[in-house]
Parts: sequence; C-alpha cells; structure tokens
Amino acid sequence: MSFTDYTQAVKLGKKDYQSKLINGESPTLEVLDDILHTLKSYKEVSLGLAEIPLDQIVGTKTAARSTAFSGNFMPLLDSSSEFAAKWINLCESQQEEGIKDPITAYEYMNKFYVLEGNKRVSVLKYFDAVSIAGNVIRIMPPKTDDLEVQIYYEYADFYELSEINYLYFTNTGCFEKLQSLVGKEPGEKWSSDDRMNFRSLFQNFRAEYQRLGGDDLKRITCGDAFLYFVDLYGYQDLLSKSNSELTDLITLNYKEFELMSDKAVDLRLTTSHKKASVLSKLFPTGNRTLKVAFIYEKTSASSSWTYSHELGRLHLDTTFEGEVTTIFYDNINSYNIDETIEDAIDEDCDIIFTTSPTFSQASLKAAIAHPKITIMNCSLHHPHSSMRTYYARMHEAKFIMGAVAGAMTENDILGYIADYPIYGTIANINAFAQGVKMTNPRAKIHLMWSCLKDLNIEEQLRAVSPDIISDKDLSVPEAGTRYYGLYRIYSNGIWNLAIPIYHWGRFYEQLIRAILNGTWKSDDTKAKAINYWWGMAENAIDIISSPWLPEGMKRLIELLSKTIRSGDFNPFSGIIYSQDKTIRNGENQTLSPNDIITMDWLSDNIIGEIPIIDELEDKAKPVALQQGLKK
Repeated sequence: MSFTDYTQAVKLGKKDYQSKLINGESPTLEVLDDILHTLKSYKEVSLGLAEIPLDQIVGTKTAARSTAFSGNFMPLLDSSSEFAAKWINLCESQQEEGIKDPITAYEYMNKFYVLEGNKRVSVLKYFDAVSIAGNVIRIMPPKTDDLEVQIYYEYADFYELSEINYLYFTNTGCFEKLQSLVGKEPGEKWSSDDRMNFRSLFQNFRAEYQRLGGDDLKRITCGDAFLYFVDLYGYQDLLSKSNSELTDLITLNYKEFELMSDKAVDLRLTTSHKKASVLSKLFPTGNRTLKVAFIYEKTSASSSWTYSHELGRLHLDTTFEGEVTTIFYDNINSYNIDETIEDAIDEDCDIIFTTSPTFSQASLKAAIAHPKITIMNCSLHHPHSSMRTYYARMHEAKFIMGAVAGAMTENDILGYIADYPIYGTIANINAFAQGVKMTNPRAKIHLMWSCLKDLNIEEQLRAVSPDIISDKDLSVPEAGTRYYGLYRIYSNGIWNLAIPIYHWGRFYEQLIRAILNGTWKSDDTKAKAINYWWGMAENAIDIISSPWLPEGMKRLIELLSKTIRSGDFNPFSGIIYSQDKTIRNGENQTLSPNDIITMDWLSDNIIGEIPIIDELEDKAKPVALQQGLKK
C-alpha cells in the first residue's frame, strides 16, 4: 500500500513540476542558501522546538536535496531508488503510529526551509497533515524601509508574545491591532489557554474560508480576512459562537473578502443620469411610501455636523411629501449603535443613513445581516460590497476660502482650525493652502487642531496672531457664536467673510430619487463597492458670502466656483510641494481622487503637522481610528 502511495505522490510531483515549467516558475524546492547569498548581513536566532505549519514549509536549507522534490514537496525520484525506500518506510510509520521525530528547519520571512527531515515533510504533506514539530532557527534580515521587512519585524515581535506563526498580514500595524482585538495590552504575553482558544477560532475560520475559495483570492492572506472578521464582530463574541454560527457569518462576509482582494471600488464623483428601466415604469416603487431613518452621533443643537444632516432630513420631508417619511435617532454612541440600527429596522425603515464614520462597522454588520435594507454610512475610503458610503468634496470650497483669505490678509499670517485627522480633512487643509498660494504666495497658514489633548486653541491663536482664520464650517443653535467659516479678527470682535456649507438635503434628495425611479439597482452592475463623493457640480457643496464682502472678492468666489463646477479647474492641479519640499504633483498633472482622499502630507506653506492617535482627546479617537491616517 505504501508503494502505491509513493507512486501516487510521484505523479503529483511530476504534475506540479510540469505546471510550474509551463508557467515559467522554478519547478523544484526553494533553497534558502541561495536567498541568504543575496543578503549583506543577517542574524540567526534559535526559537527552540515549535509547531511548524506545513503549508509554510516551502523549501530546503541547502541545494543538496532540492531537486529530489517538486515545488509542492512531492517526490520525483524513481520508485526503485534508496530515496523511495526511505520515503515508503516513513509513509508506513505515519500510517501506523504517526511521525513523531522533529525536523530541523530555518525560518525566514515567515517561510520555513528544512535542514534535516525533508522526507518527513513530504510524507506529511502527502497525507494533508497540518503541522510538524521542528527545531527552528530564525533568520533576521537587516532592518530596512521595505514593507515586507517591516511586516516581518512586527511578526517577530508578535511571535515573542503569542508563539503564533500560522497567520500573516500584507500591511504594517496588523499584528499590533490583532494583539489589541484579542484583549491584550501591548507587550502582554499569551497564556497556553489564550493560544488554544485562538487556534480553535482561527482554524474554524480558515477551513470555511478555504472551502469558499479564499486561497484563490489575490493580494490578501487568510490572516487579513480573519483580522477584518474579528474587528467587525469582536473576538470574545466570536469565541462564544457555535461552529454553524461561525460558518454562516463567514459565508455572509465572503463578498467582503473578495472586495478586499480585488479592490473593485467605484468612486462616484457625479450624480447618475440614468433613466428608469421599463420595468420600473410598469411597476413603480412610488406605490409604496419609503421610510428613511437618520442616525446621529450627537444632537443637532450641540453639533454643527449633526445640524447640517438634520437640515438634509427636513429637506427630504418637504421635497418628497407623501412619498417619503423620515425619523431620526440622535445622541447615539458606540455602545447603542447596534441596538439603534436594529430598532430602525424593526420600525420598517427601508433606508438607513448613519451619519458618522464611527458607525461604519455597526452599519456594515447590519447591512450584511439585512441585505434587503439599504444602509448607507457617511464616510470616505471604506470600500464594502454590502453597504454603500457617501461624503462630500468640501476641499473644493476650502480652496476658494483659501484664495479669499490670501487676498484679504494684511499681515500674511493665517490660522486654520481643523477637527479630526481623517480622510478628507487633510485634503481640505491642503486645498485651502493651495488657494492661499494662488492669491498670496507670501502668506503662511498656522495649522491648529481642536481635538488635541492638553492644548488651548485660544493661547495658540494669541501666540501666532493671525488676522484671518478658517474655523468649523457651521455654527449650531445652542452655541451662540460667530466663530465659524472664514472670518477676520478685530480687537473688538470678528467679521465673518464667507462660509462653506454642506447641502446634505440635495445630496439625500438625489440618492432618494435614484431609489424611487428605479435606477439605484442598476448602479450595481459596474462595481462591487460604491462610494458617492459629490462636490460643487452636484450642488452638494456651496459657499455663502458675507453681504459686506468686497465686490472683488465676491467676483473671485463666483469665478472660482464656476470653473470648479464646470470641471475646467481642479484645486489639486499643477505643481504642489509638501513641507519637505517633495513635489507631490507635476506641472501638467492633477491628483487622482484616491490621492486626494488618502493625503498624509501637508503643503509647504503650512506651519504645523498631522497628529497621531496618542495626541488626541479620548472623544476624538474613535473616528480617527476608523478613518485616521496616522494610527
């Protein structure tokens, strides 16, 4: 019987050998010595006895035995050879009592190379075993800025704490995030029970992930998908679920894993002009009233952001009277957002708008669980196939504000008060800076953050003494203040010059019209993930000028607004320098939408920096963690 196994293993080896040759790949095992020969220096670290995942054993330490196996570790030598006899003996041992003798292997960049025990590995791979015991020596490459090396050093630190070597990631910061998600403090070691519970959950996840075809997904690892899954549903909650419950959840989320792999995100920069289908005309949705829920993080009396969305909800009530009814929930936080969304679903809401990026994960979970309910989250750069997202291009208006500020400053010192260091905010700041540079290349912008702990904005302003400031975009009823928009400071007060505003009502109106006229579903044909990012051309953003603004400034605002709306001008076109004098955009180029959204640098006429998470107030950390640039 073992002879038959060897013959079958050789067939598998030759098939793999041929396949790799046809695809232009090396058909035999990788040789670690060949890789180390290219390194200028490295360090060896003994890890002692460890359980080695067999699917991570990819080659041999030396070239001596590499040609005896195909690239999948199946044997290639004739069945009459001494090699074959030894392989067959090991095969019989595995069938009778299991192979117990540990191998000796080197680990480099989370892959293993066998020094002693190649045939044992081959036999166990043939029988689809999961792991093998081995004495492991780690090869540590020199530290560099290379992404793979950075990830590997993070993995090595994580292994010191957890002794887990069977999952890996494609981005930095993931091992640290995993440590936090399982409830461990930085630097806290795992107990044997911790490792056992984690292994059980991960193995269940991996089995279902692979059954669904996860190994064929490109550009992500099973670890990447698992991290997303744990982050979405919570580690302790997942541990408490049965195998069947886990299987159902993984299956529901597989579309999201596919999206992580192919990055098929459709960023909608303009409103759709598609006509309603014939079927939608024959069976109009207008026969039934749509019920729409809005979920706010704060109240409209205490938050200008909530207030602007509430104005949008009221606009829907007026515009679609008799066709649409709306309800709202305010003062919602991370502790009751799941319950609130479920309540909106129980209230028979057809559409739910969650208006804060901090609600994105709860919104996604609900969208996956309730595919017939349309759930949309107000956030940027969150690609999901089960939930659409939306945001507005405020940077277009901020550019115009910058042009006005640059033209009207008398001391060439400007202030810019920002809220959160998240996607979109940096674009707003840099667009303002480019507008300033267009009308006044001498002026400097002092960047201040209202979300920093232990920092007094008023003291900063007194120290800098700007004569014009860009502040929050809108005031709120209970604030009773005029410190918003663009304003000039006087010794006895301020003069509001102009205000950039969100027209969420028009934004929501166009989304609801697409649903009512039947064109909403047709948007699904071109992309798995849809993100609406509308600007001045779509009437999602506008500017209100002070009646007392000089006529020349009013004409400047009108001219720039017109050229941006028409598409004849983009605030991020032409040469742009960052603070370190790096050219971020060429003379005849325009930054792509993705480059604008993910900006993590500041223009060279800005004095200040982008804060990291640890510098923020506690109340600012949730949104920065969800949408932040410097985590």
